[in-house]
Amino acid sequence: MTDPGKEPAPVLVWSKDRRTPRRQAPSVEQIVHTAIRIADAEGLSALSMRRVAADLGSGTASLYRYVASRDDLLDLMIDTVQGEAGPPPLSGDWRADLSEVARHVRATMLRHPWLGSELAGRPALGANSLRRYDVALTTATALTPDITLAANVVDTVLAYVFGTVARELADEQARRRSGLTEDQWRDSVAPYIRDVIASGAYPQFARLVLDAEDTGPDQRFDFGLACVLDGVAARVGGTGSAGLAHS
Repeated sequence: MTDPGKEPAPVLVWSKDRRTPRRQAPSVEQIVHTAIRIADAEGLSALSMRRVAADLGSGTASLYRYVASRDDLLDLMIDTVQGEAGPPPLSGDWRADLSEVARHVRATMLRHPWLGSELAGRPALGANSLRRYDVALTTATALTPDITLAANVVDTVLAYVFGTVARELADEQARRRSGLTEDQWRDSVAPYIRDVIASGAYPQFARLVLDAEDTGPDQRFDFGLACVLDGVAARVGGTGSAGLAHS
């Protein structure tokens, strides 16, 4: 029985009836793809129903007939980009398969820099999002049949992906704000770094600058992912649900 004192729960966009656009009106797909293009190029701060309508050469009111709110639009955008590339084929090797899932998620988030913050802040319940998550759970159940533990494995791997991609995107945004190429930025900070090394106050940082390999983001991502999966294998392999109880 509904509590008369409570506000009714919002209806998810996936549960709403879809209107058929009138002739020459933009389709829902056109609305969503236009919104994605704006967000990819300029960020979510530039995204509004008015802006999407202007880019489509349509009236804002007509868009609201088919997409009721900006929140609904964001849900549709998330699910659309989640479906851009089909899920990776599964080999039955949990480690290889979960690695591919992680790389697919990273690639999607790098193509769409706005996606990570939205996935972290709202449930992704569209068909494409659920399909991706179901595939990820399937990979983890090849390691453990315990669905609770499998979900924890997937969440751990995705948390690593989200954190790593956030760092990659932050570095890229910082470079864009500076207006410099990577080589130009390095040249600009080189005199200061030389002084820091010469001071002798930071010996390990000096070793890093002078002796470490300059690995790329893909190599760093794969190294970190391997460490995460090593930890998952040590924690979960052969333990079943008891792995949750260990501190």
